[in-house]
Amino acid sequence: MGDVAQSSSDPILEVENVTVRRNKTNVIRDVNLAIHPGEFVGVVGPNGGGKSTLMQTVLGILRPVSGSVKIAGNSPNSRQVFGKMAWVSQAAAHIPKNIRLTVRELVSLGLLNHNNWFIPGRSTSAQTDKAIAMVGLSHLADRDVNNLSGGERQRAVIARALAGEAEFLLLDEPMVGMDRASRQSLLQLLDNFCHDHNKTILMISHDVAAMRQTAHRMVYLEEQIWFDGPPPNFPSVEEIASLRGIQDVHGGHHYDHAAEHCGGADHATPPQVVVQKEAE
Repeated sequence: MGDVAQSSSDPILEVENVTVRRNKTNVIRDVNLAIHPGEFVGVVGPNGGGKSTLMQTVLGILRPVSGSVKIAGNSPNSRQVFGKMAWVSQAAAHIPKNIRLTVRELVSLGLLNHNNWFIPGRSTSAQTDKAIAMVGLSHLADRDVNNLSGGERQRAVIARALAGEAEFLLLDEPMVGMDRASRQSLLQLLDNFCHDHNKTILMISHDVAAMRQTAHRMVYLEEQIWFDGPPPNFPSVEEIASLRGIQDVHGGHHYDHAAEHCGGADHATPPQVVVQKEAE
């Protein structure tokens, strides 16, 4: 896992000089990022560093005060983009107990468009079953989603995103609450999506070790992008501090360099590392 040949095709995502503000404060600043079809890009960084803001901007939920975002050459909110990308949020797998849905019913919801009509000209049953098969849940298609394990439920939610044949998947902390085996299984699945189906993945995670193992590229985001490159070259906390011109790496906020929020009982969280925020 983790290797991909650089695509010669046009980027599916182009973020150019993007700055986003909240309450008159820059959350992300002068961000540039291009992702090509078939790439798996993992974005890591401290809490409050702008990861979720970047994803919401790519989705068109937030608008930058400067710069531009293009999905396959179009605005994120344009009709041309509809169906090309799908978002799996942190909360997507938390389905209320009083909602009774089978895996097949849940996944079929991915074929609904914004007007709540099925995409015309598609065999909804075939599309649903194809997406379920892609995540390895065909044998559980008729099971209630609330009777699945956490890892199985996350796969079902990803299948819902795949049902509309999205080319570009945006995943926000999809491994939260999973045990080690489930995490490894999900990462292998995502890697297969890229290699076997040419899907493109942008994933936010606190699990640096997992991203090093699986992602084709890693991005360290803390207001700005301080690193964008192959996982073997991902910098240590001291190197990140050096990039940012910080001399004291022991006086700032905490950034768990491996697996915050990703643990099961078998997952030992290593010592925290610390990066100091720049002076205002």
